[in-house]
Amino acid sequence: MNEQKATSAPIGIFDSGVGGLTVLKEVLKLLPFENIVYFGDVGRTPYGGRSKEIITQFTTQDVKFLQEQHVKYIICACNSASSVALEEVQKNFDIPMTGVIEPGAKAAVEKTKDGKIGIIGTNATINSNAYASLIHDIDPTLKVFSLACPLFVPLAEEGYIDKEATYLIAKDYLQTMKDVGVDTLVLGCTHYPILKEVIANVMGDDVTLIDSGEETAKASYNIIGESGLFNPKCNQNPTIAGELKYFVSDVPEKFSKVATRFMGKEVINITRVDISKY
Repeated sequence: MNEQKATSAPIGIFDSGVGGLTVLKEVLKLLPFENIVYFGDVGRTPYGGRSKEIITQFTTQDVKFLQEQHVKYIICACNSASSVALEEVQKNFDIPMTGVIEPGAKAAVEKTKDGKIGIIGTNATINSNAYASLIHDIDPTLKVFSLACPLFVPLAEEGYIDKEATYLIAKDYLQTMKDVGVDTLVLGCTHYPILKEVIANVMGDDVTLIDSGEETAKASYNIIGESGLFNPKCNQNPTIAGELKYFVSDVPEKFSKVATRFMGKEVINITRVDISKY
């Protein structure tokens, strides 16, 4: 692949479902001229309640699919995969990759004022202790409180964004974080920003929410730029938007409904793929 083809190649983004759209949306703001391939493994979501071995298997298959799309860079937009599988999977591929844990952890350390940081995520992410470990590597004096909120993923996948049931579940989950007095809360699952308004409403104005997707988009922008991988079309005509392709492992119609609502524009051209063959 020559340099021109390499830099115009797409960025690959994958997640267990619709959660990665929160990363995609932020990437599109910073890199609108880039071609992007998005894969949502909706047929096997959520990853968070599965074993490390299964999450690693699924992550490997997701990366193999994106490799087949000739991507130049991969964003693992899944906290569960980032926390328990990405480091191992990266060793088997010659494609630069970024997960969502480190950018979110760094942002939390920068934003906290009282030194009390809350982490919410899937069981896999919370049990991995990935966020707490990174935060303590940066500043061992900070207090970190971790909490699994497994019902948030299916609520986001089903589009239960402004339902009373979602608010009641969030209120029940997050009372622990309110009780310990966190001033910064990391949304440690890319599905969670879909429910950001509900979470913010429960936590109150005094708590800063860290969107790991937003922070990952910023980190990816910097890495792609430093690596000289920006799409050359940016320099030729920065007003030209890149091509965006959506792929899912099951039921495109359901994905389309949630994606359209969250992205703020109709998402209909979605291709279903058999991820099990990878």
